[in-house]
Amino acid sequence: MAAAEWAPSGVDLTTPNTARIYDYLLGGKDNYEADRRVAEQLLKIIPESRMAARQNHLFIGRAVRHLVREGVRQFIDIGTKLPTRGGVHEVATGLAPDARVVFADGDPVVLAHARALLTGTAGRTLVARADPRRPDAVTADPEVRRLIDFDRPVAVILDRVLHFIEDTGEAAAAVERLHGALPGGHLVFTHITQEPRPEAGGEVGEVFRPTDGPFWGRGRAEIERIVAPFELVEPGLTYTSQWRPDPDGERIAFPERTYTLAGVGRA
Repeated sequence: MAAAEWAPSGVDLTTPNTARIYDYLLGGKDNYEADRRVAEQLLKIIPESRMAARQNHLFIGRAVRHLVREGVRQFIDIGTKLPTRGGVHEVATGLAPDARVVFADGDPVVLAHARALLTGTAGRTLVARADPRRPDAVTADPEVRRLIDFDRPVAVILDRVLHFIEDTGEAAAAVERLHGALPGGHLVFTHITQEPRPEAGGEVGEVFRPTDGPFWGRGRAEIERIVAPFELVEPGLTYTSQWRPDPDGERIAFPERTYTLAGVGRA
């Protein structure tokens, strides 16, 4: 097998994987031919997909830096993605070396990659299995509780997670339970929306059909309903590029073409 196609033991290289597709769009190297094929099909429908992925990644970084400056030192990152360069663990510990990060996912492919990529961070990071449809269950995991002190502020990150829960009521209930488990904590979230181009929803759905994670884009009102238990900090629910942009950062002429709404909420 070529070096570029190396994979952790047990990883399926033939089924396109949403985390690796995202990695490819970000310019990463932890992806394979099946993932790249889907990503290229997506780019034909949504040419801004690379920009959207980049802005999503940058938003998470800004949100984590904001929370670290607010005194948060504990993060639980739940979501279908790989611990890429500039990820939560790097951003948090870059500002606060004592920060602790749990990387939780239900996808065995992502977990295998994460354990390989996070080698050397023992004591500061943990890879845990989690059902993204029940993010609150992570807070009861004994291993997670050994690393994270829930008597101190904790921020949970649901990055590109909620749109994988088909039923809006189920997604809202999951966030409600999470709110109850995080007194004094925070929620960071992103959610794909079809509002800019609802007509493209069917085409995108077809592209992602062969993957391990079909998703449902929602409108602003539905997303607001899902995250309602948390009090959103300024500027509220915005497109990723509009959430507290860095003064010297990239300017996006049409923020709606990130196709992703995001926010930071306080419990």
